Amino acid sequence: MQGPDATDVLSQLREEWRRLGRSAASRRALASLRATHGEVVPARIGDLAELVAALEPHGGLATLARARLVEALLARAQDPVLRRCLLQTLLPGIVSVARVLQFGEGIADSPRTFLADALAEAVELLLDWAGQQRPYAAPDLLAALRCRLRRRMLADKVRRAELTPVPERSDAAGMETALFSHELATAASEGVTDVDLVYARYVLGFTATELATATGTSTGALRRRLVAAGRPFVDAPS
Repeated sequence: MQGPDATDVLSQLREEWRRLGRSAASRRALASLRATHGEVVPARIGDLAELVAALEPHGGLATLARARLVEALLARAQDPVLRRCLLQTLLPGIVSVARVLQFGEGIADSPRTFLADALAEAVELLLDWAGQQRPYAAPDLLAALRCRLRRRMLADKVRRAELTPVPERSDAAGMETALFSHELATAASEGVTDVDLVYARYVLGFTATELATATGTSTGALRRRLVAAGRPFVDAPS
């Protein structure tokens, strides 16, 4: 759900655009766009504010005409004013992407933080793609943005999981597991068997991170050993 913090960020961008979209710089940028893509810019458009309005679903342009216009904006997005125009055009789509990802719920500090990150990622994406010819520029950009944000969310989840403190164990369990941990670390140089690891992980309740640290290996390598150790039993015929 879109929160009030997210609305504040959008309001600031729209206020900025009300000034820039009607400025002399806007009219110069539109003239440069017409010089190279005049066939896709309607004659009635006088500045970039009017261009963004025309690109809205009820702005009077057919779907194909809107797609060709966004394609032209991306092709000329090295121009910072035209790039800002393209960002303004994509704002509703960026908000939709953030909403699909639930504004980073459980990861981001607030909807405003997540939306700010999404906008920063969108700007980076426009810089990376500036000058490209893409017939489906708008959906391509939004799909790429969604993928980038999902990757960041997954990376943040992994980092948070690694930073989560291990809960203290009861005295009895603590003594047993501490002893086993010492034995495991001592045996590491001689080679810990997969049976040892499976017992420590699923009977004693050690985390993969704890076992990886004790055996001097990576968490990913340890997990692969656990999977390999259990596969014969999973794959065995019943």
